[in-house]
Amino acid sequence: MISSSVNLTSARMLLPEVIWLEPEYFELGKKLSDKVISESRQWQTYLSALAVQSFEEWLRCRLPKQTVNRDEIGTVSYLKVGEFKLCIIVAEHFLDEVVSVPQDALAKPAPTGATPTKRIASREQTSDFYTVLEVLEEEEQVIIRGFLHYDQISYYRSLLNLQALQDGCYQLPLSLFDAEPHHLLLYCRYLAPTAVTLPVVLAAAKVEVDLSGCLKENRTKLTQWLQAIFEETWLSIDALIDPEVNLSLNTRSVNLGVKRGKLIDLEMQIDSHSMALLVSIARGEQAQLSVCIQLHPTGGNKYLPSNLKLILLSKSGKLLQEVTSRSHDNYIQLKSFKGEAGKYFSIEVSLNDVSIRENFEL
Repeated sequence: MISSSVNLTSARMLLPEVIWLEPEYFELGKKLSDKVISESRQWQTYLSALAVQSFEEWLRCRLPKQTVNRDEIGTVSYLKVGEFKLCIIVAEHFLDEVVSVPQDALAKPAPTGATPTKRIASREQTSDFYTVLEVLEEEEQVIIRGFLHYDQISYYRSLLNLQALQDGCYQLPLSLFDAEPHHLLLYCRYLAPTAVTLPVVLAAAKVEVDLSGCLKENRTKLTQWLQAIFEETWLSIDALIDPEVNLSLNTRSVNLGVKRGKLIDLEMQIDSHSMALLVSIARGEQAQLSVCIQLHPTGGNKYLPSNLKLILLSKSGKLLQEVTSRSHDNYIQLKSFKGEAGKYFSIEVSLNDVSIRENFEL
């Protein structure tokens, strides 16, 4: 076994395994999603099709002596690799660092007449490995985020006393999943399903036993903005343009949607600069919400100070995006992102050793 002071999982998160999407993947994705009657499931089926096709080809290239077959593509999808069955869990992003594992992918419904809450595990219904894929459609990429063996998921479900939510899914921390996809290749290449016995890392489970208590801090609920409900600290654009604030704003840089701004106080005047954090939110397709984050100078200043950082963080504090101001930037902006209602993220503004963080919920 390799011994190193470097956390291998952290290293993999810094350099994730990326698969590029081919044009034909989009064609099949659209074809399959068009057949789905439920509008809420069309987008998920489309993403699943992109992910499964790319992951299937990735496996074929790395396991040339193994048969790789596509069992099913839907909101939950399956692949067969040799004797192993893989359940493919797909999401557009993991801002909250949580994986939703469908209850039906872990056990089949109980027979008629049985206790409604009782579910029976079945080899035909369950999978050997549950693989998590993130689809970046605009970037035409799929990222392999991790995998877990069925026994590990069952153990964590019992240890954390997890209950299925209204959507029929169990929520597990992404940190519990093995982020090294080459471990999965080793299992599929050299072992049979009955020979796989994987250790359960107790330390990882202890980190996030209380998922409901992960984030207790105040959060700005952006969906309330769509209902014209705002906290007093979040000002309208007109209020920010007021001479007392004197926001230096290029209106062409502001996206459509509901917009609000908040004055940033880093507890010190940095070269006489003050700033305003601008957030816009708009409804997108398939119940998605689109978010744009910008940072502008105020107080009559035309430019932001140099080396000012605007950072997007996940629920657990993982860095997702970062942009740094240059000497003559009149504003900086993160790349727009999408998410579903209820997702968490944070925005941090920092310069040198001074920083401030704002927490949000979609």
